[in-house]
Amino acid sequence: MHACSIRELKKEYVLKGETVRALRGVSFDVPEGDYVAIMGPSGSGKSTLLNLLGCLDQPTSGQLLLGADNVAKMTDNQLAEIRSTRIGFVFQSYNLIQQLTVVENIEVPLYYQGRLGAKQRRRCIELAERVGLSQRLGHRPSQLSGGQQQRVAIARSLVNDPYFILADEATGNLDSRTTAEILALFDELNQEGRTLIMVTHEDDVAARAKRVIRLRDGLLQSDTPNAPEQRQAAADRAHAAAAQALAAEAELMVQADRSPD
Repeated sequence: MHACSIRELKKEYVLKGETVRALRGVSFDVPEGDYVAIMGPSGSGKSTLLNLLGCLDQPTSGQLLLGADNVAKMTDNQLAEIRSTRIGFVFQSYNLIQQLTVVENIEVPLYYQGRLGAKQRRRCIELAERVGLSQRLGHRPSQLSGGQQQRVAIARSLVNDPYFILADEATGNLDSRTTAEILALFDELNQEGRTLIMVTHEDDVAARAKRVIRLRDGLLQSDTPNAPEQRQAAADRAHAAAAQALAAEAELMVQADRSPD
């Protein structure tokens, strides 16, 4: 079964009296358990495709199937229901509510659906623990590092058991060490059977996915699998960069300790 299927997807805008053809007929499938990176230069249609996959906009024509449902023909209210129940979002800027704790932020989608009971609260705690935040359950975003905030966002994206997780430049605000940690978490989730669709502009991040879809001028330019050895090599590079950053940080701390007052 496919988590989503796209058939001849087109999107046109009228801008200052001119028609902009952002997507010109894109087709591909994302099977359950896949891990896809979407790339493309500015103007390629990448952001438009992201909005359509996230049910934040509707196509001009074509089909966008989530499971067996064609969301391209749905009303705004139906799209809002799809967004809240079938898609997990992870954003570059985390999008956490500053006044809420880790667990409360994870609970937010359930709260808005009116189905936040004792069982669901336990699941939110379990998700926080799953992403490595068992010691931070009562902390607020301002008390967390960027990587920890992104872990909260990932846990929140899982709370509705979505068809797929849609990650938009999820490591864009993170340093090399934290990027390696978040990508390792994505690897683990995918190995557990989670479907991931990731939009990125970084080749080494895209190399972690099972396949890379590249857009250009509103068309699908290529759809290329990443061999297991390519993915492992990218992971090794990330770990090496993280280790180098950690060593540099440790050296700076040593130098600071040696400095006279």
